[in-house]
Amino acid sequence: MRNFQKVAVPVGAIVIFLLLWEFLVWVNGWPNYVMASPSDLPDAYIRFWSLFVEGSWQTLWRTVAGLALAVIFGTALGMVMGFSRIARDALYPLLVGFNAIPKATLVPVLALLFIGQHNFNTVLMAFLISFFPIAVSVGIGLSTLEPEYRDILRSLGASRLTIFRKIALPKTLPEFFGALKVSVTLAFIGTNLVEIISPHGRGLGALFLSGQTNSNYPLMFAVLIALAVLGIILYYAVVMLEKIFAGWAERPQH
Repeated sequence: MRNFQKVAVPVGAIVIFLLLWEFLVWVNGWPNYVMASPSDLPDAYIRFWSLFVEGSWQTLWRTVAGLALAVIFGTALGMVMGFSRIARDALYPLLVGFNAIPKATLVPVLALLFIGQHNFNTVLMAFLISFFPIAVSVGIGLSTLEPEYRDILRSLGASRLTIFRKIALPKTLPEFFGALKVSVTLAFIGTNLVEIISPHGRGLGALFLSGQTNSNYPLMFAVLIALAVLGIILYYAVVMLEKIFAGWAERPQH
């Protein structure tokens, strides 16, 4: 029953959202060149299915690559900040200041620095926009580690690596996966910023631009829904990993 509820509730919420969207368009009498409705989207998927398959793959692998780099770099940076107060005091202002910069303004900068390196620029932007939550969550998780645990393990002859592996890493995993769920959506935003602002004819962003250029609003909204679906798929992939590696932290619900 519990597993059925986990599937039925999200699916039901999505169906209700689509029905409300369809009803809103119908009530206002909007034509599809003003606001496309869900019933307009199947035709767009059928007509351009090959472009959707190709664009979805291109967007997805760049997003996953950028997210993987964010996990590696963010975790390493979070460890440095978590174990060193000096590093934490020095790096936090820099990270907050960098994260406050609108990432759309960085796209032209990257395009000028790495001219023609479209894949690299896209992966780099996905990385730049998604590593911050991971670094902060890991840093906070490690910095709040109870000193009593460290003292007891050190008195028993445990090394720093052992303390990290046995105590610090498991304690940080719930915060890490919570941040990773946020970073998934941010990585998609970074990928599509480059695909739309610095177009190179690849990915779902390029397909969105094509729909905009040709005033094909059903195609534009179909791209947005495809991006949402990819984001949901990647999000639940993270949820599955969380259940495998940090399922012990989930509180039973009655």
